[in-house]
Amino acid sequence: MDLASGTGSNDPGPSPTGGPADSSSSAARSTPHTPPTTPSRYESQKRRDWNTFLQYLSNHKPPLTLARCSGAHVIEFLKYLDQFGKTKVHVTDCPYFGQPNPPAPCVCQLKQAWGSLDALIGRLRAAYDENGGRPEANPFGARAVRMYLREVRESQAKARGIPYEKKRKRPGGNGGTSAEMRVSVAVDGGGGGGVEDDGGADAAVISSRSPASSTH
Repeated sequence: MDLASGTGSNDPGPSPTGGPADSSSSAARSTPHTPPTTPSRYESQKRRDWNTFLQYLSNHKPPLTLARCSGAHVIEFLKYLDQFGKTKVHVTDCPYFGQPNPPAPCVCQLKQAWGSLDALIGRLRAAYDENGGRPEANPFGARAVRMYLREVRESQAKARGIPYEKKRKRPGGNGGTSAEMRVSVAVDGGGGGGVEDDGGADAAVISSRSPASSTH
């Protein structure tokens, strides 16, 4: 039999109706394409905050590694961020001390709002664990950091005349709107984008600037 002439050949050849010869290509076309997962706003902000803190450490004088970072260094970082803050915090000698809505401008400095710092520490604490840090050695969860945040919260509440109330949990819910959130929004005066935006936006600025020398 002459195979070259095609007489009696068992090869069905390409099928115009998508038969057996097209089965592999049809399967490829029918495979659903899964688009890449877009990180949530929280995850994106957490990654930016973490990179910002690592940049701070790399610019630190004297040099500071993550393994040597303590709660005192975290507090130093938070104080450093005050220069990028957008919240007016009145000093005790200011005539507008304790007034929620001052009638005129004053010369008091701008600082980071407590709510922004609190949210920032929460993200950095989670990022530390996710990047291989030991939970028991997490400097962002140090007692000194918690005490510092409490002092900032209380001092800013007094300076702006904003009473602080403890968080109230609602049954069957996810906590509702906490008192901390209300204090932060009021302290920010609506100028920022809420707790997360204010802390993240202000912190992102520092990556291109070197921190001051450590006093510790």
